[in-house]
Amino acid sequence: MALPFLPYGRQTIEDDDIAAVADALRDDLLTTGPRVEAFEAAFAEAVGADHAVACSNGTAALHLTMMALGVREGDVCIVPSTTFLATANCVRYVGGEVIFADVDPDSGLMRPQDLTKALGRASKPVTAVLPVHMRGEVADLPAIAALAEEAGAVVVEDACHALGSRRRLGNTEVPVGSGRWSSASTFSFHPVKTIATGEGGMITTPDAGLAERLRRLRSHGMVRPSGGDPWWYEMAEPGFNYRLPDILCALGQAQLAKLPRFAAARQDLAAHYLEALKPLAPAVRAASSPEASLATPHLMCVLIDFEGMGLSRRAVMEALKARGIGSQVHYIPVHTQPYYQNRYGALSLPGAEAWYARTLSLPLYPSMERKDVDRVVAALGEALGLS
Repeated sequence: MALPFLPYGRQTIEDDDIAAVADALRDDLLTTGPRVEAFEAAFAEAVGADHAVACSNGTAALHLTMMALGVREGDVCIVPSTTFLATANCVRYVGGEVIFADVDPDSGLMRPQDLTKALGRASKPVTAVLPVHMRGEVADLPAIAALAEEAGAVVVEDACHALGSRRRLGNTEVPVGSGRWSSASTFSFHPVKTIATGEGGMITTPDAGLAERLRRLRSHGMVRPSGGDPWWYEMAEPGFNYRLPDILCALGQAQLAKLPRFAAARQDLAAHYLEALKPLAPAVRAASSPEASLATPHLMCVLIDFEGMGLSRRAVMEALKARGIGSQVHYIPVHTQPYYQNRYGALSLPGAEAWYARTLSLPLYPSMERKDVDRVVAALGEALGLS
C-alpha cells in the first residue's frame, strides 16, 4: 500500500471542530454575532493580551493595524526582508514607505544589529518597526523595542507564525501577543498555521483605544451612537469589510482549546527532526533558534548548501515529491521582488539572500507521527545522495 503524501503543512480538523461549525450554522447570526466576541476573549486569555480583535485574515490584521496606528502617506516603516509579502505590503496599502532590514542567515530573524543598520538608512524618522517571528521563533523583542523607542517608532509584531510561542525573560516566560514589548501583534489562522479557521486573523494590543479603532475599521468605519435611532450609523473615516464571521469564529474557538496539544506535538516533532537530521550533517542542518526563544514551531526549515553540493533545490524538491514528501521555500526576500526593486532600486541584504539560497521547509503539522519524520529525513538523504 502506498504511503500517504506528507505536505509541508496542513490543518488538523477533528469531529468537535466540525460540530462547533455545525452548531454555528444553526444559530440565527452567521456573522457579527456573539461567537466573535467569545473567540476574541478566549484568544486574549490564551496569549495574555488585554484586547483581541478578530478579522478576516492575517494580511487584513496587518493592514488594519497600520491604519489604526495612523501610518500614512510617506511614513517610513522597517520590515525584515525574510517574510511573506504581506508584512511589507501592509505599509504600502496606507501609503507608507518600506525600509528593508537584513536578517540572521541561519535563523531568518531580524536581529537588533540588522534593525540598527536599517535605521541608519532612514532619511526621515521611522514610524513603525515590524519584527517577524519567523518559523515560530521569537525575535529579540526587548532589544528591538528599545531601539524602536529610541527612534520614536512603535513596534508591531508579525506573529502570524508564532501562536503559542514564548520568550524567556529571567525566570518567566512571556507569550507572543501579550503586548509586553509592542503596540500590537498580528496572527493568522490560515490552514497551515498553528490553529486554523480556513482564513482568519487576530490583532492583540494592550491599548483599549487602539482596539476600539481596530473594531471600527474592520467594519467599514461605522459606529452606532448610543441613544440614536435604531437604524442610525455614522462613519467618521472609511474602513473595510474585514470581519470574521461567527462560523469561522466557532471553528477558531474549538481549535484554540487544542493549542496546548498542538503546540506540544509540533515541539515534539521538531525535536525528533533535530535528532533524525544529525546523520545528514554537515550537508543539512536545522535553522538556528535564539537562546531566549521558546517556539511553537510553525515551519521545519533546514539549511542545505545546494550550490556546494552541485544540486538544484528544484531537483531536490521534485525528488522528495516523487517519494511522497512535500516541501516549500520560506521566503523569497521581499526586497528582490520587482515592485520593490522598481520603487527603491537594487539592495544587497546578504543575510536574507544567504537564508533564501539554502532554506527548505519540510513537513510539520500536529497529526504527523515520529515515524513520518523518519520517513521525511530518509527521503531527504536519498534526494541529496547522502544515503
